[in-house]
Amino acid sequence: MTKQSGTASGPVGLPPLLEQQRQAYLATPNPTYDERVKDLKSLAQMIRDHQDEIVRAVSADYGNRSHHETLFAEIFPALDGIKDTIKRLKKWMKPQRRHTDFTAFPTSSSRVIPQPLGVIGVIVPWNFPVNLSFGPLINIFAAGNRAMVKMSENSRNLTALLQRISGDYFPQDKLVFIEETGGVGIEFSKLKFDHLIFTGSGTTGRKVMASAAANLTPVTLELGGKSPAIVGPDFDIDTACERVLFWKLFNAGQICTTVDYLLLPENKVDAFVEKARKVFKKRYPDIQSPDYTAVIDETSFHRLWKTLDDAIAKGATAIDLTDGQGSRDDSIQKFPAHLLINVSEEMEIMQREVFGPLLPIKTYKNREEVAEYINRGDRPLAIYPFTNDKALRDYYIDHVMSGGVSVNNAVLHVGQHDIPFGGVGESGMGHYHGYEGFITFSKLRPVFYQGPLDPLKLLMPPYGKVADKMMKLMLRLTK
Repeated sequence: MTKQSGTASGPVGLPPLLEQQRQAYLATPNPTYDERVKDLKSLAQMIRDHQDEIVRAVSADYGNRSHHETLFAEIFPALDGIKDTIKRLKKWMKPQRRHTDFTAFPTSSSRVIPQPLGVIGVIVPWNFPVNLSFGPLINIFAAGNRAMVKMSENSRNLTALLQRISGDYFPQDKLVFIEETGGVGIEFSKLKFDHLIFTGSGTTGRKVMASAAANLTPVTLELGGKSPAIVGPDFDIDTACERVLFWKLFNAGQICTTVDYLLLPENKVDAFVEKARKVFKKRYPDIQSPDYTAVIDETSFHRLWKTLDDAIAKGATAIDLTDGQGSRDDSIQKFPAHLLINVSEEMEIMQREVFGPLLPIKTYKNREEVAEYINRGDRPLAIYPFTNDKALRDYYIDHVMSGGVSVNNAVLHVGQHDIPFGGVGESGMGHYHGYEGFITFSKLRPVFYQGPLDPLKLLMPPYGKVADKMMKLMLRLTK
């Protein structure tokens, strides 16, 4: 199976597309609840009507992507997220009454009204192109906005499909998908959006933020980093291994929130390795099967081999869980899963996000050592403490800052609709998913309503004795 390319289109038409959506927003700046629900249902219908085509397109872009992984991590979250959002949307849209100081403003009132921002730009990576395009779109449409979605150059088949079908469900002034043909992303991030959300690497995220800054466009950055799993001394090593390997090998490790490296008690390494061999053999007896996802492109494939070679050359012990099945000349680019023991900081694998089926393992003696080690680096997108000891669990939550946490498993916090997803520091800024996503793409507009009584008349110039008495009274009431 070979990776296919779609048709190309350049960045020439981006400003007119933005202007078209801007004018449509200005014509109807605040869609009703029913209109927003209609948009969300159309989004769901587009997925349902073309589900099989979407799954095949994603697999074609990868060379081979497990259909089950696409259904579980892309199709299901999008459809379930739409259902959950529709259920909650009326409450989210309701104006909020806020307290108004009676002393200075008797009979007046205040409210906060969530209103659409306008036109939102979405920059989508290749690793979960359905989830990471439709996920933001759920919040964007729930908040009453319009969207321009710039897809990845590695998602050409999917992009071509979405461009072909989206017009059957949405006018271009509501939703448009844009192909990356080289340089499009740069021009896209320079557009004067009302908000821009980017998911991808920290390096590219910095460039996107710099471009957006020229227009004072607010940004949500969902980046990555080295998210660790920490297995506590009390936790069953077989269970930890089964769960860690599921996520490390899901999508061939090409997940920004996957377990990047593993921290084990010194006496647990041999048991973990033994269990890992059994787990892998049972789940992936042949890595050429459709269940084992390919690495996205040749560049990433060679990078992973180079990373593995570098670790071995610098003293790491590599354990090939595939028993030699991998080939450096594999045209589909199936990379063999490895554990790496005795890793050190000068190795490339410990200096950047792995983004592949290589799992470095470090050992530790105590919890303080773990917290100090993680905190020495950039703040990760997630941490995964495995322990039934509540004190130990809470120690890691309190002492190690990260974008999110899953306890006794990995990644699953990302799939919860009613909690926000987002990074911190080097792993990103801002949130989406659920109510926080609705807020991200809304303007919480404060409105003050002047009441019949207006005490400020007594404070207007020329200032005299009445104003003096009023101020003394008001200040006295603050005690």
